[in-house]
Amino acid sequence: MAITSQKVLRMVFTTVGGKAFTITLPQPKAGLTLAQVGTVMDLIMAKNIFATSSGDLTSKRDIKVVDTTTDDLYDPPQE
Repeated sequence: MAITSQKVLRMVFTTVGGKAFTITLPQPKAGLTLAQVGTVMDLIMAKNIFATSSGDLTSKRDIKVVDTTTDDLYDPPQE
């Protein structure tokens, strides 16, 4: 039983088909700016390096740094 914390960078794109495509990266650098992440997302779209089932990535939909804390209250008994 422990408290753990995890931080991820979540970049969400819109595809040609109108669907969301998400790239999640663990442990983002502290102090990331919107401009830095936006530039990376623009580069990903320009290079067209991801193939999705609903087509190419066409625009930025959302950018978030998500910090999650988990308090594990129960561990099953060891056999």
